[in-house]
Amino acid sequence: MPMGAPPCGRGAHVTEDEPVPEPERRPQLGERIMAVINRDPRTAPHAIRKDVLLALAVTALAVVLALVTDPARRPDALGWLLLLAAQLPVLCRRRHPLPALAAEAVLLLPYHALDHNHTAPLPVSVVVLYSLAVTCRPLYTLLTTSTAMALALSVMMFVNRKQAAEALRISGWVLAVVFIGIALRVYRQYVAAVVERAERAERTREQEVRRRVAEERLRIARDLHDLLAHSITLIGVQTSIAAHVLNADPERLDRQAVAKSLDDIADTCRAARGELRTTLEVLREHGSGDARDPLPDLHGLAGLVAAARVSGAEVDLKVATDEAPPAAVGAAAYRIVQEALTNAVRHGGRQDLGIRVGVRAGEGALWVTVTDDGTGTGAGTPGFGLVGMRERARSVGGTLDAGPLPGKGFEVSAVLPLGGNP
Repeated sequence: MPMGAPPCGRGAHVTEDEPVPEPERRPQLGERIMAVINRDPRTAPHAIRKDVLLALAVTALAVVLALVTDPARRPDALGWLLLLAAQLPVLCRRRHPLPALAAEAVLLLPYHALDHNHTAPLPVSVVVLYSLAVTCRPLYTLLTTSTAMALALSVMMFVNRKQAAEALRISGWVLAVVFIGIALRVYRQYVAAVVERAERAERTREQEVRRRVAEERLRIARDLHDLLAHSITLIGVQTSIAAHVLNADPERLDRQAVAKSLDDIADTCRAARGELRTTLEVLREHGSGDARDPLPDLHGLAGLVAAARVSGAEVDLKVATDEAPPAAVGAAAYRIVQEALTNAVRHGGRQDLGIRVGVRAGEGALWVTVTDDGTGTGAGTPGFGLVGMRERARSVGGTLDAGPLPGKGFEVSAVLPLGGNP
């Protein structure tokens, strides 16, 4: 047993994988002070207990000042009663600062009028005025404070001019406390606004992330729908051709035609598998080292047309563009043509189905049309084909119309702007 290893016995189950809980870090003194400064006094924890302690401290200070300062004006029984009663509004200063100030005025104006010690009520007056400053609007605070001080000085002026002059001299400190309370209230509002903006920005960022995830999922769903619908439709048509060749004349079996149909099916499966891998590449983790294939573009239309021709349709493709469109527009055009060809082959209802695919650039947009002369009207079982094509067009700021032609046939027409972002 190595030295320093803990003894093992019954009930001792120690594993290296078990996380050791970290002890909670106690906030430092500066952090606690800033938390008190930033917090609204009306939402402080243990507010009642703190107010009771503050009231006791202010009362003790008032009693000391009344006994120590100005012995000639030491309060009598009524003065003591008014002075001690004036400490009670401290208990309700947080929730009701204005009633607390009014109670102070009702109790202290008679106290000063009886010419008792004029310094003793100063602490409780400062506390109540400060509470008013940090909880009420600044203009309201200044008007109320000025009115209260004017009334107190007026009463003292009639009682004792010398004491009134002394009170006027120290009133600057009272106003300083009031302005400190106003500044602190403005600072708290500023901090609250900054926090609210940060939270709103975080919510907006989360909403943007969710929106992008939803758009990416929708794009993947559209890609998978277009890919699987196109490939499965072609495989179904090619399988039908092979079955028809096998059943048409078993004695004179055209092995070359059957082999060609099976080769076409294999080619379609390989192409679908490769495109499916490209589509699902977006679900892999970033930085996996696998490079993504480029988005499909107009150069891939020839492959779509060739696959449709294998199914027996006569497809005419005309592409008239001087330069390659933006990648998003080219991918949208490719997917629209792919879905339109799939629908035409699936619902055309004719062996010699004729399909015309036209892509041209003009008037600041890419014009895409896919027209067939089949019997499909678009009134079959509702699916996601037309919806997906319209979403493809809207994703680049374009529009798409689809519907039956007069007489017979079906046409899909899309206009995709080339001006960049929608």
